[in-house]
Amino acid sequence: MELSSVFLTIGGSAGFFKLVNIGVGKFPVPESACWNVWKWRNICTSFVHSFVTATWALLCFFVHPQMAEDLIETHSVFSHVLVSLSIGYFIYDFLDMLQRQKLSQSWELLFHHLVVITCFGLAVVTFRYIGFSVVALLVEINSVFLHLRQILRMVNISKGTLYRVNSMINLGTYVVFRINTLAWMTRWLVLNRDKVPLLAYTLGSVGMAIMTAMNIVLFYRLLRTDFLKSSTREAKKEKEM
Repeated sequence: MELSSVFLTIGGSAGFFKLVNIGVGKFPVPESACWNVWKWRNICTSFVHSFVTATWALLCFFVHPQMAEDLIETHSVFSHVLVSLSIGYFIYDFLDMLQRQKLSQSWELLFHHLVVITCFGLAVVTFRYIGFSVVALLVEINSVFLHLRQILRMVNISKGTLYRVNSMINLGTYVVFRINTLAWMTRWLVLNRDKVPLLAYTLGSVGMAIMTAMNIVLFYRLLRTDFLKSSTREAKKEKEM
């Protein structure tokens, strides 16, 4: 895959997700989400990205299992396109948030996107660490349920069986595909220190440290909102009875 094709894929991806966002806007917005139409469209677009990327990342290892044995050099065009496509999405989402949201509301996600774009950008330009990047994209399996949770809350379905089941799956996949994946990636980076140049190692280490801290904070917020608060409410009801 030539470098010009890489930039074309990134640009095409950013344009594609912009069209997805416009397409979502053509459908009726739920009444309960009318207070923030931009957020509704943004979350739905993010859901599409997560679903496509999660499926694609799993297929990368299924179609080219050799990549799992060598995360530095071995990769297929299929996996390279995936990482390039994800860069395009994060660039689109970064610019969308920068235009539509206050910096005080979106700085965490903007910072997250910058780190991802930088790390993935190094991979697609040098044609190395593509396998490592695809492993990182396995977190999108959890993002499917994370975005679905936001969609359910925006349509006022924050109670009941559907929301409860999604909350449990969300928390389970969060532990497996976010926390465990990040821990494994950190371990791999340390064990393969001698195979990774200083610049890439420093960039990867800083990126992993930032992602780990952000994910621990988000995990606590999810646990507090979906489980700890609901448990407190149930305990109060029992006392009243």
